[in-house]
Amino acid sequence: MNRTLEKLTILSDAAKYDASCSSSGSKRANHNKGLGNSDGMGICHSYTEDGRCVSLLKILFTNHCIYDCAYCVSRRSNDVRRAAFTVEEVVDLTINFYRRNYIEGLFLSSGIFKSADYTMERLVRVAKTLRQQHSFNGYIHLKAIPGASPELLHEAGLYSDRLSVNIEIPSETSLKKVAPEKNYPDIITPMNYLSDEKDRYQDDKKHIRKTPLFLPAGQSTQLIVGASPESDLQILHLADGLYKQQRLKRVYYSGYVPIATDNRVPLLKAPPLVRENRVYQADWLLRFYRFSVDEIVSEAHPNLDLEVDPKVSYALRNPEKFPVDINKADYEMILRVPGIGVKSAMKIVKSRVHQRLNLDHLQRMGVALKRARFFITCPGSQHQHKDYEASRLRQMILSSESAARQSPQLSLFG
Repeated sequence: MNRTLEKLTILSDAAKYDASCSSSGSKRANHNKGLGNSDGMGICHSYTEDGRCVSLLKILFTNHCIYDCAYCVSRRSNDVRRAAFTVEEVVDLTINFYRRNYIEGLFLSSGIFKSADYTMERLVRVAKTLRQQHSFNGYIHLKAIPGASPELLHEAGLYSDRLSVNIEIPSETSLKKVAPEKNYPDIITPMNYLSDEKDRYQDDKKHIRKTPLFLPAGQSTQLIVGASPESDLQILHLADGLYKQQRLKRVYYSGYVPIATDNRVPLLKAPPLVRENRVYQADWLLRFYRFSVDEIVSEAHPNLDLEVDPKVSYALRNPEKFPVDINKADYEMILRVPGIGVKSAMKIVKSRVHQRLNLDHLQRMGVALKRARFFITCPGSQHQHKDYEASRLRQMILSSESAARQSPQLSLFG
């Protein structure tokens, strides 16, 4: 038991660098008095201060690795304590942690030992044993190992809710520099295979009612921000392509955590968490606010503004589009107003049919007027965007949010 606890300490700590952990999007219901349930509210979420999910048992199968990636704490040349679980140990930990109400699911990644297939086969065995021998219906997220065979990836898709193949470095040029043993085709090929298989199963489901689940929560990946010289423009174009072509559910971003001196990666004093937060905000605009990449960043401005969120930056760079008349503008333009979220924009469009909206109405709808008031017109609004130069308006916004900006906890859009 003491040895198992020692392994758990080592391998749970090593897993904290993987941010591509989420338990949303799956509907695996419980049948025949099995264990766990990822349907509805079966998965509970808990987040660390920097936003990473900790609701699952999040561990590595092993931190032994045959690769020497400069950005990775588990790289073979790094002098760290090594450990490895057996399949039975991971299964027992998951079941016992679940029965004690510590977790609602499993996130299992691994260093690559011996070969991609050797590693992937053990991850699949964990999920298969939980599903078949223990009737575990809780959430399972496995790491899909780059270079693994299609047969193993197919099995993984049948027994897990989500798979993730981490790209890590946003360009192949930089990947070859910091991880010369890896290549982009080994990463993208499994993504394409899993995407095609998911489509096939969904088509079969239309004709065969008892078609088994295949990746009900889809795919995700992780990009490291700050370990290589790519701009935010390059990162967001890559993410946008993954959403559209591979139909990923989520792209996670992780500020590069300096782990050791290595001339292949930048020597940072601390992770670039503000930049990481800005990239997440921009990602949100792509997924939910109908922005294009070129509206958020451009060749002239390839990196996100670290002082203001991307929505405010867009408004300041496009003064001709503002102020927006809340009572007349279409839904897409209302979405572009800083301080107005998706739900608030929908409420505005529905409510103005019945009455002319003013600032009091907007405030009751949850609009963040500290930002929105500079970019809208409606009865009761005192600020007209056209009255201010962009630089002055920027300072007014920063001044009004100075208290929030001093908080160590970064939010998305308030």
